[in-house]
Amino acid sequence: MAEKRDYYDVLGVTKSATDAEIKSAFRKKAKEFHPDLNKDDPKASEKFQEAQEAYSVLSDENKRKMYDQYGHAGVGNGGPGGGYGGGFGGFDASGFDFGDIFDSIFGGAGGFGGFSGFGGGRDQGPRPTRGNDILMRMDLTFDEAIYGCEKKFNLDVVEECDECHGQGGFDREECHTCHGKGTVTTQQQTILGAFMSTTTCPDCEGRGKTFKRKCSECNGKGRVKKNKKITINIPAGINTGDRQRISGKGNPGTNGGENGDLYIEYIVDEHKYFIREDDDIYLEVPLTLTEAILGCKKEIPTLYDNVKINVSAGTNSGDKQRIKGKGVDNEYRRRKGDMYIIFKVYTPKKLSREQKQLIDKLSKTDLDTEEIKKFNKFTKENV
Repeated sequence: MAEKRDYYDVLGVTKSATDAEIKSAFRKKAKEFHPDLNKDDPKASEKFQEAQEAYSVLSDENKRKMYDQYGHAGVGNGGPGGGYGGGFGGFDASGFDFGDIFDSIFGGAGGFGGFSGFGGGRDQGPRPTRGNDILMRMDLTFDEAIYGCEKKFNLDVVEECDECHGQGGFDREECHTCHGKGTVTTQQQTILGAFMSTTTCPDCEGRGKTFKRKCSECNGKGRVKKNKKITINIPAGINTGDRQRISGKGNPGTNGGENGDLYIEYIVDEHKYFIREDDDIYLEVPLTLTEAILGCKKEIPTLYDNVKINVSAGTNSGDKQRIKGKGVDNEYRRRKGDMYIIFKVYTPKKLSREQKQLIDKLSKTDLDTEEIKKFNKFTKENV
């Protein structure tokens, strides 16, 4: 006769384990050793029953106290004349509900929904189901995204049928298949006893009622597709890839479930001059040769107004200047970016005679920078 294992060892928990930890451990063991999931393992059924036996004791406060004090004998399972003997033949799970455990493993009514074979069978009936979310994409101009706007558009949505008020028909009567329960139960005999599998009634779709006369408007579905005009306010600062959630504007739920949500994903057009990176704005500002050499004050546009900046003498193409707080004022993400000016010096391709004379006179002066002098020296030494 095989010696019975310690229940805590069976579930792989310590004696100080909480109820939640014991339940979680049993859930893992049940999934690991369930006979229907281990048909090729002849020992799976024995291990599965062993785990059930351990859980039925350790999950019960009184039984657990007796077990902690007296061991297997304390719960009538291991002493002389005990019900289990060397195996698990005497394990009595009557009055103990494993439904929540197996629902989490097999998905509720889709598989082993009602485990009345363990004394805890439940008629759950149709559950409220949340409606599906809807995702749509919307194009915005650069200005619409930066400053925010109001948008009106048409959207195909599924709504409750007005003709039958979402019922699907008229003159209700009790479903003859499920007798008003909304679910049908089938029994399956296994080595562990009778398993009761509960599924949604296919005839009344869980309502428990059928109709003598089906609604012609929705073809008995209780829902119809409609084209609705929707108005939304788009917050300032939206960028490409951002998603805005419109609560409750998705598809309707079933059996009293809440509506899904509408998600709008935005695609923003590029601007002719402004370049956006996150909430920072970059602007290329052209300079004449004299502006770059002598420096100047220059008026430039920002997203919200025009500002004057000082251009330092000797500015080169590619030099940057930061204007703090003049980037995107993002209401959507609650932050504000900066603006970066990138200078580009333009050399004139056509000059008047007077301009050429002035440039020629200028060229005879020493305009070499330190960088140019170093490069000229390198060139001579390279010969």
